[in-house]
Amino acid sequence: MTDPRITQWAKVLVDYSLAVQPEQLVVISGTPLAAPLIREVFRLVLERGAYPVVQVTLPGLAEILFKEGSDRQLRFISPDERLGPEQADALLRILSESNTKALTGVDPSRQQLHQRARTELRQTYLERAAAGALNWCVTLYPTEAYAQDAEMSLAEYEGFVLRAGFLDQEDPVAAWQEQAREQARIIEWLSDKREVHIRAPDTDLRLSIAGRRFVNADGRKNFPDGEIFTGPVEDSVEGTIRFTYPSMVQGRQVEDIRLRFEGGRVVEASAARNEAFLHRMLETDEGARYVGEFAFGLNRAITRFTGNILFDEKIGGTLHLAIGAGYPETGSRNRSAVHWDMICDLRRDSEVWIDGQLFMKDGEVLI
Repeated sequence: MTDPRITQWAKVLVDYSLAVQPEQLVVISGTPLAAPLIREVFRLVLERGAYPVVQVTLPGLAEILFKEGSDRQLRFISPDERLGPEQADALLRILSESNTKALTGVDPSRQQLHQRARTELRQTYLERAAAGALNWCVTLYPTEAYAQDAEMSLAEYEGFVLRAGFLDQEDPVAAWQEQAREQARIIEWLSDKREVHIRAPDTDLRLSIAGRRFVNADGRKNFPDGEIFTGPVEDSVEGTIRFTYPSMVQGRQVEDIRLRFEGGRVVEASAARNEAFLHRMLETDEGARYVGEFAFGLNRAITRFTGNILFDEKIGGTLHLAIGAGYPETGSRNRSAVHWDMICDLRRDSEVWIDGQLFMKDGEVLI
């Protein structure tokens, strides 16, 4: 018997997040652990008259590739990998790892080589999405690994995931529409603003949003969602920022990241853990030292750190920056093989000023 919660989740993803239409090519990716959700999404995509393609990845394959593949094999991009970014009308990625730290022992230079080879493919993905040719969504299926990272039991974590996506409510779509209206109100206020100034513990940062567009992330791209994001003017970021929460990327947990910017570029970087990896990532390409995304987390159903960026960057009362590639629809021109989100908690002893007006204090939006 299919869990009714999975059925409801799949309906929200297919009809609200991706808005699947007849004759569309819909690519669904995940691991075997996400099989219940993959099956329900597959069934609903068929019901909508579209063409589902499922890409299932077995645990351990990435580790084998990075440790045993040749440089040429790391650079190779298969037709299967190209299908979603280049041809799909809709793309659903279901995060469902059995071990979130499986790649910790991999040589970072091998991961860099693999990542750099996909710079153009990533840009194609971003440009097609910006042009409306590709609808995409990333969601997460609860697994023991994610529950352990969040320091919860699997049952507790399942409840957390459902609440974060408003799936515990009678009408999740109506709840997301209400979230969208509130975020649209904030975006309208920001539409003609120019300078942002952030002051928080160990943080004093300025950046320009002049001429840039904020995007309303309301459950149609990430699920759960609940943020507004833009791409700051590339050479405008000045000052220092300390990121509150550890950041997990490529199987490594990097803690207490501190960055200093001059002319938009990272000129100093440190971390209490895995600092060498941080520097290696910044050296991936020139764009990796610039900010591609600046965003405010606004999902009040997410109140705690879990060790997963899909949820943590949406925590109400936080902001996040991503070094590396920006989203073209925001006006960002930064290109990179990297897109690394880092979170700064603003819920204590912090202020965000925009064009000289207090926009947020201790995590509360005041406008």
